Amino acid sequence: MSANVSPRGKQPTHTYDSAFLKACRREPVPHTPVWFMRQAGRSLPEYRKVREGIAMLDSCMRPDLVAEITLQPVRRHHVDAAIYFSDIVVPLKAIGIDLDIKPGIGPVVEEPFRTRADLARLRDLTPEDVSYVTEAIGLVTAELGSTPLIGFAGAPFTLASYLIEGGPSRTYENAKAMMYGDPELWADLLDRLADITAAFLTVQIEAGVSAVQLFDSWAGALAPADYQRSVMSASAKVLDAVSGHGVPRIHFGVGTGELLGLMGEAGADVVGVDWRVPMDEAARRVGPGKALQGNLDPTVLFAGTEAVEAKTREVLAQAKGLEGHIFNLGHGVMPNTDPDALTRLVDHVHTQTAR
Repeated sequence: MSANVSPRGKQPTHTYDSAFLKACRREPVPHTPVWFMRQAGRSLPEYRKVREGIAMLDSCMRPDLVAEITLQPVRRHHVDAAIYFSDIVVPLKAIGIDLDIKPGIGPVVEEPFRTRADLARLRDLTPEDVSYVTEAIGLVTAELGSTPLIGFAGAPFTLASYLIEGGPSRTYENAKAMMYGDPELWADLLDRLADITAAFLTVQIEAGVSAVQLFDSWAGALAPADYQRSVMSASAKVLDAVSGHGVPRIHFGVGTGELLGLMGEAGADVVGVDWRVPMDEAARRVGPGKALQGNLDPTVLFAGTEAVEAKTREVLAQAKGLEGHIFNLGHGVMPNTDPDALTRLVDHVHTQTAR
């Protein structure tokens, strides 16, 4: 089912006619919709206050806290969509992988994956494993009204890289060694992760999210041929698994300018673009039939209002005439960003693009 059809053939939901979902479906919009990756938390003082003394993964498992953090940027910035507060390693933690999110480091896996025997540690994910997700989404959607909620998950390549490297990496040497040196094990690992990811997204969709985003945060480390040969089919499996729900599917990675066409081919309705590729060039690479999301450099927000507005107008000019455009940063909100700069940015985009 295409994103142009209301979910499961039913009448449009209370979010169906929102600017965000219209843009995802490449329909005319009253203004270019805006949301920000990592808008839930990061730079907000109210986020730091409610998270004080609570570990990241613990906060992801408390529905009341998840709901509050998810709603904070909607209240403050008046963005056109909320994104569910969580982390890409939550489904791995939920099935029993021994990992933690270390402050200042990121996810750290106690026993990295290196052999075929490690596949046995990846059991199927059930809705009961993440019941707190269902509860939290219910709380959030009840408050959001006509504002859509975006669910998300990590793509198989990025999750596999965390599992194999044991944490963040600059070189991905162990992950790539498996990909090149043991392609059968690599394929089986990504296939297993695709099933877990699809199950996690399905839980979110059935709980009430209006769209989903698949984050392949580390895919930019791959050459196009390697992505196409060794990674693309796993992401396509995830995106295809949720296609029947009729919600838009967004696919995003960092440093993926050379992969944009392939990421679109993997099955996304919307392709996210980082700041390295102009939106008009991104549209050429992706080809027709897809909406695009992006792509202001997050560091521009430190340069003052005049510079932010100038660069924003550049992005909007490059995106003019696209079938569908969702304004976003080219990556996540940086922790030291002035929240007021984000609020002004939303207002500026809405004002500049009002139809």
